[in-house]
Amino acid sequence: MMTNNEKKAILSNKDLNQVGIRWFMSIETFNYETQLAGSYAFAVMPALRKIYKDDSELTEAMDNHFKYFNCMPWLTNLILGATLALEDNQGIQAKDAVQDLKVSLMGPLSGIGDSIFFILIPTILGSITAYMAQDGNPLGMIVWCIYGIVIGFIRIKSVSWGYKGGLKLVNELGKKLSVFTNSISAMGLTVVGALIPSLVKVTTPLVFKMGEVTQEVQTILDTIMPAMIPAIFTFISYKLLGRNVKISWLILIIIVFSWICAAFGILA
Repeated sequence: MMTNNEKKAILSNKDLNQVGIRWFMSIETFNYETQLAGSYAFAVMPALRKIYKDDSELTEAMDNHFKYFNCMPWLTNLILGATLALEDNQGIQAKDAVQDLKVSLMGPLSGIGDSIFFILIPTILGSITAYMAQDGNPLGMIVWCIYGIVIGFIRIKSVSWGYKGGLKLVNELGKKLSVFTNSISAMGLTVVGALIPSLVKVTTPLVFKMGEVTQEVQTILDTIMPAMIPAIFTFISYKLLGRNVKISWLILIIIVFSWICAAFGILA
């Protein structure tokens, strides 16, 4: 039974799915003044047309969504659903609450989304599937494509999750994902570290000679730490990227350094 403060929902699952599909175009209107605001307004426009029968209210609601907004696109779907739930229930009176909700959530969800969906999962899954593909295993490509399809489906459906769960869902998600983020960070580092010896193949042909006795430098390094040189190369590359060195410059540095070391017989 509905209370006095509730009313029958106007938006259907089809309407919410349409919002999720339109949000796939989120980056198309990106600008440095309002960031993703135009895309947000584009995504919710058909739903708002259904909520607001009065043109003046529709215009006011649309103007409200053209204010500055920037969030990790994959988790913005939750905000889309939550704000539509407010407008569906309270109409134009929820205008200020909608804006406050967007502003308060875009930062935390960006942090969660960037760390998990833009860095951790692609790093772990991408490393594994790329290694499989490098060995000629078609499962590498198939698994990566399946991942993209699953993410696309989740992005569409998460508008409905945000709509049904509203602010409570988003807040609970933020609390639980902080623990998950720390755990998956450790796992990601472990996976990447395990793949370094297979993907970064660098050795040294240097040999120490004392009379008739010879000792390979690579053998000494392997007794200290297997794949030490690849690990050092990876660590230095990571640090350079952290200092905002462009990938193109980093590749050029590696090529030139490798040529010089190979010419003098230092690396192989």
